[in-house]
Amino acid sequence: MRRGLLPLCAFSILLTACSTPVPPSRDHASMGESDSQTGQPLADARLHVLAAESFLADIVQAVAGDRAVVDTLVPVGVDPHGFQPRPADLRRVAEADLLVVNGVGLEGFLTDLLAAAGEGKPVIEAAAGIPLRGIEAAVSAGSEAGDHDGHEHGQGDPHLWLDPLLVQRYADTIAAGLATADPDGAAVYAGNARAYRSQLADLDQEIRIMLAAVPATKRLLVTNHESLGYFADRYGLRVVGALLPSVSTGAEPSAGQLAALIERIRLTGAPAVFLEAGVNPQLARQLAEETGLRVVTDLYTESLTNVDGPAPSYLAMMRHNARSIASGLGAVETSSTAAPTSRSP
Repeated sequence: MRRGLLPLCAFSILLTACSTPVPPSRDHASMGESDSQTGQPLADARLHVLAAESFLADIVQAVAGDRAVVDTLVPVGVDPHGFQPRPADLRRVAEADLLVVNGVGLEGFLTDLLAAAGEGKPVIEAAAGIPLRGIEAAVSAGSEAGDHDGHEHGQGDPHLWLDPLLVQRYADTIAAGLATADPDGAAVYAGNARAYRSQLADLDQEIRIMLAAVPATKRLLVTNHESLGYFADRYGLRVVGALLPSVSTGAEPSAGQLAALIERIRLTGAPAVFLEAGVNPQLARQLAEETGLRVVTDLYTESLTNVDGPAPSYLAMMRHNARSIASGLGAVETSSTAAPTSRSP
């Protein structure tokens, strides 16, 4: 069995814990051909892939190219931590040729959904084999997320996609899984993965340039929940703490945890708190009143936007987030640190 490609029975056990181009909708007639006898549209012969989240669907489409139609399960703008599947989602899972998930505890909602979708459905776990950033690792790396008692973290932090160089490994795992399902396309998938890895390397360099303009004393992150650890590790930032002391947005902070976070912010001088778009900012604004923090409310970490939004693709999402974080931390832009602006997302 290839790494990252799991039968349904194994994947149902694996999921135990913890957000869409917008990918094209599944369309059996999308090739525009019809039966010469009946005039009815012919079924699309391409591989039909269902990705759990929108950012993941975009990555899959980049690797699959024209050989697959990629759809997404969790709608644009919906937090996967709180996603509740509908009966229609069971049919979409059952009809897909292949499922692609982040894995490592992100898609807890899929356990029952997959169990009911039919034995043997092939599943690619994009994050398979990548070491996770656990609580102990986060503390040793300089994160001070506070008291985690009573909060379920599953296998560790699943937000690996917020490090573009880890997404290079996603691309390889996805290419291998697609080739298993469609051996005739193996060379295409491998070539697309290599090209996408190059784009991710370019993205990494762009983000480094953007964040290089942040003064050393301001390279401090306060977040809505514990999601930016991999990003911080990659780009030399320090996570001071999170409003919700969990890798899931379903957690609630205690009064003691908030008091401890306020004290850490005052001690470190963290300049801003960063929230995902659509998150209720009330708690962050209360924190800002206590500490003088700037509240930044336009990150996209677990969902893309529609095509007319600031994050219609994974690459665009990461560029947008890096710009927002650099600005929120007080970056001083110079001609030598200005990020390129001419690249397409």
